[in-house]
Amino acid sequence: MGGSHVRSDTLPKAPTFERLVFAVKWGASTVQILGYTATGFGWTPLNLYLFLVGVVGWFAVGALWNDKALMLVHLVALGAMIAGMSSG
Repeated sequence: MGGSHVRSDTLPKAPTFERLVFAVKWGASTVQILGYTATGFGWTPLNLYLFLVGVVGWFAVGALWNDKALMLVHLVALGAMIAGMSSG
């Protein structure tokens, strides 16, 4: 990790760029965990909507960090989810 990243378990003190990234990262992670839970209980299509929010959130984190690998994997996931949802 580069010097500009904040430790994942440390909430930045000032309302800065790092605090925004922290909030989006943990918000998206929480929503994705809810998506996994919804999948486990068979709560469709709620699980898909939760995953969409989580994937978009993690894509945003990748964009904020200018991390092309993170952006790519979530862009592909988003495309696959949209394609699957529109075909069914």
